[in-house]
Amino acid sequence: MSVRIILCGACGKMGGNVLSLLANDTQATAVCGVDLFPREIGIPVYKSFYDIQEQADVIIDFSSAENVRERLEYAKKNNLKIVLASTGFTAEDLQIIDEYAKDVAIFKTGNLSLGINVLQALCKAAAQILGDNFDVEIIERHHNLKKDAPSGTALMLAETVNEAFDNQKEFINGRSGIVGARQKSEIGIHAVRGGTIVGEHEVMFAGEDEIITISHSARSKRVFAVGAIRAAKFLCDKPAGKYDMKDLLAQEM
Repeated sequence: MSVRIILCGACGKMGGNVLSLLANDTQATAVCGVDLFPREIGIPVYKSFYDIQEQADVIIDFSSAENVRERLEYAKKNNLKIVLASTGFTAEDLQIIDEYAKDVAIFKTGNLSLGINVLQALCKAAAQILGDNFDVEIIERHHNLKKDAPSGTALMLAETVNEAFDNQKEFINGRSGIVGARQKSEIGIHAVRGGTIVGEHEVMFAGEDEIITISHSARSKRVFAVGAIRAAKFLCDKPAGKYDMKDLLAQEM
């Protein structure tokens, strides 16, 4: 049976990438979209979830972190799963997501790329081996229209590295002024914004007389659309709860 998808943010760039991939997908289809600025894209597009008439199984949400409760409430009332593909959630948003995860199957990750999730595993292994002998700095680069900083992926990588240190490290978002010598308790995170950079993440382990750098570069937004569709298919038979790429990859292995 084909997975029926409601695409939120359907008229944006990511919505276009998802629709392009679904055009040749025999296992999933977009039944309609939701967008604040509807236009003709080949499927019905509504301004509000509450105008939707089609039956669906999963929501893929590429809109924004704003008003996440509305999407979650619609998913709950209509017994739908949801893939939260946005970043920039506040602490309050994360509490709301945890609350709805009691009743809704929610897929949320800092990055939907397979490569980033391999990078995540490599960074954790490196941190466990290198320990406090190496300072960890994370540099992320994105296009000049990205609103949140640091990126959700950079934070995800920092949290992964921190797990190797029993979550004892402090995240330092950039540095300015006379900040003094770098402390061993720090993980530095630095955001670069410019041009049309899709997404680049570099994790640097700097030790005495040597540096190890592990990096990932996304060359198009298509990789995130691929991950979102995989996540939608993965969620279809899942009970309420929170899921991420580690759960998806564990099932596919």
